Amino acid sequence: MVMGATGSKLEKALGDQFPEGERYFGLENFGNTCYCNSVLQALYFCVPFREQLLEYYSNNKNVGEAEENLLTCLADLFNQINSSKKKTGVIAPKRFVQRVKKQNELFRSYMHQDAHEFLNFLLNELVDILEKEANAKDSPGTSSQSEKIANGSSHLHVNGVQKEPQITWIHKSFQGLLTNETRCLRCETVTARDETFFDLSVDIEQNSSITSCLKNFSSTETLNAEDKFFCDKCCSLQEAQKRMKIKKPPNVLVIHLKRFKYIEQLGRYKKLSYRVVFPLELKLSNTLENADAEYSLFAVVVHVGSGPNHGHYISLVKSHNHWLLFDDENVDIFDESAVQTFFGSAQEYSSNTDHGYILFYENLGGRS
Repeated sequence: MVMGATGSKLEKALGDQFPEGERYFGLENFGNTCYCNSVLQALYFCVPFREQLLEYYSNNKNVGEAEENLLTCLADLFNQINSSKKKTGVIAPKRFVQRVKKQNELFRSYMHQDAHEFLNFLLNELVDILEKEANAKDSPGTSSQSEKIANGSSHLHVNGVQKEPQITWIHKSFQGLLTNETRCLRCETVTARDETFFDLSVDIEQNSSITSCLKNFSSTETLNAEDKFFCDKCCSLQEAQKRMKIKKPPNVLVIHLKRFKYIEQLGRYKKLSYRVVFPLELKLSNTLENADAEYSLFAVVVHVGSGPNHGHYISLVKSHNHWLLFDDENVDIFDESAVQTFFGSAQEYSSNTDHGYILFYENLGGRS
């Protein structure tokens, strides 16, 4: 573990405002692993996730020669930061990164990776491990049916009876519920299908806001011509209207801005540097259950660079009312008013290439 100059600088900057028991550590980059470091910092400052992971660590640290997996490596890393005698410094997440590469060939190369793909992979992998462990406890010696319930998967059916899937602490933090409503325009019958999600991927437009992106996400789409819907009541293909609504908002709302778009004419992906305003406080008003769910921004993963296949990731994090910028090994304090410099560019070609990519909001309505 190296104590960098940034450590002492940060401690001086915060002075007696340094939060009791908190740790601010940079993460070493192992050749293009900024996609991983930026997501890890956002997750470390997602307090319910960190607390559960540290609890998992303390419950499992004495379990003989437990098999190493992504969850044990991550718990180990978070514990290393949390229990450090120093308040600041740099940690090398070597074992965790090696494990990621071992587990998924997508992250093995030194090419530029996608932070959103990594976040998705990580949460699903952790859920998988927790479910297997829970099933092993429930039915020792028998292989119990487990199911990966993350983005868009449905419940298990056993002998025609719906079997409740395992709900892990990751689901409790990140999982929300969408309902997909389709209304047949001939008989007016509404078919609703629920889908779980860990994050929402939203299309973006120039000079827009997260609120308008979410409105578009829930807007009504007409299914006609080749896209007609098979209505069970009419027993035929019919024109229909379809829309997605958030049925149950999650405790931690993760919004992924689709900044990388495939351009047919170019035959490749292009980065959209559009200006998309993301507020520090967000109100979800079009949900089905809670009339209004209120959220507060606590982390942003930022993509730095003009194209999709190269660039860099950093993260902005709110901790104890201070905003910090984590850029691999470096950690700096920065002013809340500077968050708006990461909204994007109002003009097509701009020298500013630092754009908000993944937003993390916590539900202010208390944690259920």
